[in-house]
Amino acid sequence: MKPIYRNKYLYALAILATVTLSCKKDFLAVEPPNQISAELVWQDAALAQGFVTEIYNGLDVGGFDEQMLSSLSDESMFTHPNRGIDLINAGTINPTTLGWVDETYGYNQMYNRIRSCNIVIERLEGGENGIADQNIKDKLLGEAYFLRGYFYQQLLRYYGSVPLITKSYALNDDFQVKRATYEECVTAILADCEKAITLLNGRTMEKGRTTSMAAMALKSRVLLYAASDLHDIPTAKTKSSVIAGFANPEFLGYLSGDRTARWTAAQAAAKAILDAGAGYKLNLTAPVTPEEGRMNYKSIAMGGGSKAPGVDASAASELIFARYFIDRSDMRYGRANGPNGYHNWAGNTPIGLLVDDYEMQDGTPFSWSNAAQKASPYVNRDPRFYATILYDGANWKPRNLVSGNVDPANQIQTGEYDLQEGSSVITFKGLDTRGSSIENWNGSWTGYYTHKFIDPDPNIIEASNPQFVPWPFFRYTEAVFNYVEASIELGQESEARLWLNRIRFRSGMPAITATGDALKEAYRHERRIEMVYEEQRYHDARRWMIAPQTLGRKTTYIKVTGKFKPGKTLSSPYRYDPEIYNYTYTPTTETAQENRKWEDKIYFRPFSRDEINRNNQLIQNPGY
Repeated sequence: MKPIYRNKYLYALAILATVTLSCKKDFLAVEPPNQISAELVWQDAALAQGFVTEIYNGLDVGGFDEQMLSSLSDESMFTHPNRGIDLINAGTINPTTLGWVDETYGYNQMYNRIRSCNIVIERLEGGENGIADQNIKDKLLGEAYFLRGYFYQQLLRYYGSVPLITKSYALNDDFQVKRATYEECVTAILADCEKAITLLNGRTMEKGRTTSMAAMALKSRVLLYAASDLHDIPTAKTKSSVIAGFANPEFLGYLSGDRTARWTAAQAAAKAILDAGAGYKLNLTAPVTPEEGRMNYKSIAMGGGSKAPGVDASAASELIFARYFIDRSDMRYGRANGPNGYHNWAGNTPIGLLVDDYEMQDGTPFSWSNAAQKASPYVNRDPRFYATILYDGANWKPRNLVSGNVDPANQIQTGEYDLQEGSSVITFKGLDTRGSSIENWNGSWTGYYTHKFIDPDPNIIEASNPQFVPWPFFRYTEAVFNYVEASIELGQESEARLWLNRIRFRSGMPAITATGDALKEAYRHERRIEMVYEEQRYHDARRWMIAPQTLGRKTTYIKVTGKFKPGKTLSSPYRYDPEIYNYTYTPTTETAQENRKWEDKIYFRPFSRDEINRNNQLIQNPGY
């Protein structure tokens, strides 16, 4: 573990910058004007609150990084190479070459935040402090327990078990600490959740701060993972020779015990959330219309942060715990991921493997082998498709006028099309391609762009304006899925279908009637589609141990061409028009940009060589 040094002073938060300290006659003994003594923090409720507020920075911007976890799964591909994502997807990372490590799960970053949580707990739970109001202390303690549990959960689901540190270390402490077992880590996180639930119960918290319900959601997730295949070692050994050959499997899961009891605990934790809340439109008994389903899903993704026409702000009720950007004028998720033809960067573009998994509106699978579907692949799909994927011909925003009036139709252009130029027919490369006249270096490789989480408000031009859509760490529907999964594993299929279909009805999709293994597959498919781009698939494919069959697949793209129909023609500017063009869609497997390959060692991230050198008690994960 990286040593964390105790400083005499803590940097003040911006919100506390106006605090002034009394002057002393000896000008050589004054406190630094931009710092606050660590001891003073715990004598003042506002300063203590500021200390806890700063810990939330460990959440960073949630999943809205320029590089997203979706591009480490079969959801998307990162457009710009040599950033470390390609190394992970090729299975070549090792203790000296870690690939991309985000601030939200980095080993050192998590322990720095855990240390801050430990300080809060030490000072407010029996330690020396001058805060007389027990109500304030309980609130701050509840937040600290939740955040510590959350950060440990991040470490556990990326690395397996880790050293459990429950005190703030000083310079002369021994930093050689063994890994706890997986079971011990789960137990510790659940204990933090229970304390947070009790301390925060009934409290009205400020927007963006944790609540009792958030701690319940964290508990639900941890218990669901604990019951899953990857963390039941007898099961995991049958599916992975790497895990079977690991000398310390207790770091990865449960060696024995009653797995039914673990599923029962996971079901009960999820049901507690279902009983305590309502989510968003999850009381339906029949599917809504496709258009309403599309807007329901778009409204959920906006989380109350959009002023676009038709978006329902009340969908914010779906959020249990989220990262808000009220004061972040630089949150430009749309710029990072939008089409290059709009002067954006096309960061994490959906791959064909995801797009092809969206069912038809009637609930049947989409197939390129179906001639009618191949001819019009973006017609009559799951309504959530239209709120998630920007595809060739999709209606989108007015283009930035910096480019001129190049697209009056305001449509996505990811293909190559005939255009009449004088007496000749030329091939025009769409504005949102890598052959575009607008920032072609930022064009999508896959032929698609993400729609989800990009504010559709036409007044927000991604390249120049921030958006204020929140990142959902936990939303109510995740708890519903957790309940459904546990219910399936416990054989309670009618209960599972009831809640699974409530999610589908909200999106405008028909009911699922499957049983047995087919029901399990239908559930997994539904979770993949509903929770896309929400940092679920990376972990789900691992804990279900389906990663070799899913994450290890080669990426697929779409190539679109538009040729004039006999007797038809069109001059610039191009527009999507099936009355003028015959469009062909060719799915293509491509390895030039990324050659993905699954290796079982990637079930868990490696500990860095530097970390192993600092803590010789830290046993490396299998395969590294």
